[in-house]
Amino acid sequence: MAVSSCVSTQDVNYLQNLVQNSQIVLENKFEAKITPYDELNIYVSCFKEEMAKPFNITDYSGSDQQQGAYLVDVNGNIQFPVLGEIHVSGMTRLELQDTISYLLQSDGYIDDPYVMVRFANFKIFFLGPDGGKTITIPNERCTFLEALALSGDLSIYTRRDKIAVMREVNGKMVMRYLDPRSSAVFNDPFFMLQQNDFIITQYSQSTLMQTEVQRWMPWISVGVSLVSVLISMAIFLKK
Repeated sequence: MAVSSCVSTQDVNYLQNLVQNSQIVLENKFEAKITPYDELNIYVSCFKEEMAKPFNITDYSGSDQQQGAYLVDVNGNIQFPVLGEIHVSGMTRLELQDTISYLLQSDGYIDDPYVMVRFANFKIFFLGPDGGKTITIPNERCTFLEALALSGDLSIYTRRDKIAVMREVNGKMVMRYLDPRSSAVFNDPFFMLQQNDFIITQYSQSTLMQTEVQRWMPWISVGVSLVSVLISMAIFLKK
């Protein structure tokens, strides 16, 4: 029995209720917020590059000099050169850029600072029938559908009406089920993914049924054979 024969297009096709020229207003605009245990690449420069050097940390462990990453501690702080401790949790990267620029200017260190902040650990994790995967997001914005595409998409064996997105919210793990077959997915609050989200999939019902049949098939074959033997013996004894 082939699984594909048990799966209809309604089970696997994405965004089935969209028509040509459909327009959907996205209600959940999103900018990634900095959270504890994030890693941030922060680079400071200015017209006189020598003045910016004290505010940059550099990793010399590799063959090339690379900007080191700042680890956000459990309290949401980073230790920044010269400026000291800065509370960054809850900020977007743009807000942190503005904050550091302001501190550098207001404290009289640099008149014309240029600050660049990037996430070093924006990753999404996949668990389920399609195997464990980790995808790295090259920017600070990733939708649920983009993550599915970057992962190589889901197989026909995967259930699509109940795909879980799990994330930490205020110290608690929160999970929501999304259905990419419907355009309603665009306005789910978890449609815009955050760093370190988990996407958890499961086998479709038809796949589970086939697995169960395959698991019991040897025993069914034995039972059928045994019944055949008993019937043959009964017929033989009646003669």
